Amino acid sequence: MSANTIAAVSINPKAMGKVAVLLGGRSAEREVSLMSGNGVLAALIAKGVDGHAFDPASRDLSELKREGFDRCFIALHGRFGEDGTVQGALELMGIPYTGPGVMSSSVAMDKLMTKRIWIAEGLATPAWRQVKSPAETRAAFAELGSPMIVKPVREGSTIGLTKVTALEQCDAAYSLASGQDPMVMCEQFIAGDEVTIPVLGTGVEARALPVIRIVAPDGNYDYQNKYFTDDTKYLVPCGLPEGEEERIQALVLKAFLTLDCRGWARADVMIDGKTRKPYLLEINTSPGMTGHSLVPMSARAAGLSYEDLCLTLLASASLDNATQPNG
Repeated sequence: MSANTIAAVSINPKAMGKVAVLLGGRSAEREVSLMSGNGVLAALIAKGVDGHAFDPASRDLSELKREGFDRCFIALHGRFGEDGTVQGALELMGIPYTGPGVMSSSVAMDKLMTKRIWIAEGLATPAWRQVKSPAETRAAFAELGSPMIVKPVREGSTIGLTKVTALEQCDAAYSLASGQDPMVMCEQFIAGDEVTIPVLGTGVEARALPVIRIVAPDGNYDYQNKYFTDDTKYLVPCGLPEGEEERIQALVLKAFLTLDCRGWARADVMIDGKTRKPYLLEINTSPGMTGHSLVPMSARAAGLSYEDLCLTLLASASLDNATQPNG
């Protein structure tokens, strides 16, 4: 079995108990979350799991305990789902859930905090500035150069993101980003190959899946090209120079463990086209599971079907405080 191959583990679906798939929610990524969650739910039911859809936007989370759910598959994206808030509520109720715990989820949702930790651990990430006004955005453009990325600190799916190539674009870019989150950051743009790498597992069992190289129309991997068109190309095998995939997998695995993630996540990386140095952009602790999503694509390349991936993730559901009784 190659390093990029995964064998499906035998899991008893009935042992998963009554399962809630958390989907929808109140973030700007609600539409994508509904697609992810419905896909996961269908896969789990097909495998024989007693699965039920649960939308926190229309139901109080306390109903999970009252209705006797044994575990949750978190298919929420963005704030109020991927940021530690739902994880904390589930911890209080003692209901195991998929993905990283409270602290890891909260930190990973905050791109500035993530960068500060990675820098402290010696992991490369593009230069950045936090900005609080259009004037500070223009000053950051003078420092970081063109192109420059302007984006909300606590948002995902490229929502509110602008690639700035001229000074006169800075004001509108800041306005767009700050409309999503009062915390805004500017980031040096790394020209080169864009790749994404999922990680599955916890602790010493965690492993990086095959690297996916993303080739978007005109290099613009935005919200539309991520979820609603077929124009973006996803290359797996990634076709990177020899040895590069393994080095990037090792980098991402270290980034995952540095944030104390567990269960699964997906990291986005840019590779400098001239130096071939990889730079960590961010890590997603509740990645997409839609028909266009990248974790299922990478898992499939490693020999793990969508249905088996969903069941494997569900079986990994846990709590930060594992000694806490469920009930």
